[in-house]
Amino acid sequence: MSDLWMAVAVLGTAVLLSEAARRAAGALLPAACWIYLLEAASTFQLCCCMHELKLLGETTPLEPSVSLSLTFTMSVVHLVTSREAACNPSAALEAVCRGTCGVRAASALIACQFAAAVAARSFAACVWSLGLSDLHSRHRRFGFRCFDPLGGTVLEAAGAELACAFVIQAAAMHVHKLDQKLRVHFIAAVITALVYAGGGVSGAVFNPVLAFSIQFPCSGHTYLEYCFIYWLGPLLGSASCILLLEKILPFLSGTSSARPDVPAALKLKTQ
Repeated sequence: MSDLWMAVAVLGTAVLLSEAARRAAGALLPAACWIYLLEAASTFQLCCCMHELKLLGETTPLEPSVSLSLTFTMSVVHLVTSREAACNPSAALEAVCRGTCGVRAASALIACQFAAAVAARSFAACVWSLGLSDLHSRHRRFGFRCFDPLGGTVLEAAGAELACAFVIQAAAMHVHKLDQKLRVHFIAAVITALVYAGGGVSGAVFNPVLAFSIQFPCSGHTYLEYCFIYWLGPLLGSASCILLLEKILPFLSGTSSARPDVPAALKLKTQ
């Protein structure tokens, strides 16, 4: 139980540090620069929290209700605090395809996301090296090693990531139909359900930059295999969802495609 409470403390620290960075950036930087620091701070928060949750889930026997409650709670916290940040390269690429964001701006956003993912990996290692709990001390003795994250074959894992990305993309495209107060909780519930369903196969990351931070350092598979699973899978899942819902189905039904409010959808696409 002490490991659980220490993990909660680490999660809270990561959120508070990221929120402080967001508020400082909002007060000191012009809007043109603030959006990039917002993206970096929010991605840093997401990756730091997932590093701790992943370590806790892999090494500490928790009741499913506890682990899923943590997943849901942290999803809500992240969705509320990240504001306009997408924390997902797929969202930036979608914005380019829709014409709402330029290539240079999207490239800068993606660069900020990956820089934050690397920083989060280093931050997690620094926290674990302090040995604040038995869990952290054991992880330090093993040199912070991460083992094979897959519970199936490479193709099965890629299929799981594709399916998860498809579902979360569909949820983000239709969440505007719900009451404002229910949107964050709905997306968090979808994320939690996907983690429960696909976590045993691929880890259910469905976010290329998050996977780069928490899964790519793991042994067991090559870098190209991880790229295939965690980069190509989610990108194909998001693209196929948009193609199906906005092009194919409207064409078959003879109706015009109704495009969702893109900024709102991008804001809610976090994992």
